[in-house]
Amino acid sequence: MTETLPDRPPARRLAPGNRVVLYGIAAVVAILGAAAVFLFIALPDANAFNARVERLFVASQGLTSPAEIRLLEILAQSGTAFSEVLASYRLIIFILMVFAAALLVAALVFLVIILTLNRRMGEIARAGIQVNSLVISREENAVWLNDMEFKLTPAAIETIAVLAEARMDDDVLSGAQIEAVISGRNAADCDEAAGATRIKRLRDALGNQMVSELLVRNIARRGYVLAIDKVAIRMM
Repeated sequence: MTETLPDRPPARRLAPGNRVVLYGIAAVVAILGAAAVFLFIALPDANAFNARVERLFVASQGLTSPAEIRLLEILAQSGTAFSEVLASYRLIIFILMVFAAALLVAALVFLVIILTLNRRMGEIARAGIQVNSLVISREENAVWLNDMEFKLTPAAIETIAVLAEARMDDDVLSGAQIEAVISGRNAADCDEAAGATRIKRLRDALGNQMVSELLVRNIARRGYVLAIDKVAIRMM
């Protein structure tokens, strides 16, 4: 009986976005490398001045006076200083090019990260926040959203409790209806702005803007609703 070998997992391929990042980084490094090579080639040789002075010494064998010899010595010292300065310039240019390459690569990576985060935020905004459990405790004035605990004011607890009860009944409440349920008055006697104010205070109490905006949805011309599955809601 022959034993069948398990299939090998398929080789992982880079996503198109990752390939674009790698190509972009390679292009940045290649461009800066070519610019650095061109710049170093364009710079004069560090010993060019010394070579000219040497030729001047050879052509000036007839200069024997102390002043003329002193002038030649000054020229030789100037050539040495020039070569040292030019060598230091080359080192500085090399360091600056490396630093520029690192900055451009980092900027490219951060740009891709920002675009990725924005795309994920858009997906979350379209799909809504994933809530596995929402526990509301009136006694402790607290709300447990998944593993996050939020301490709320009694008014905020009443607001989210009303929204939770409406969600379990598949209802959408307007601002006036929310104010009517909490205050015990008729919805016709309540102001829409009062309920909207309660929603705003609830979102402020939750703190995290993304969580609060996605948790408490505003449906145009209808009202407010909790954007979670009703089976995840539990009242204490």
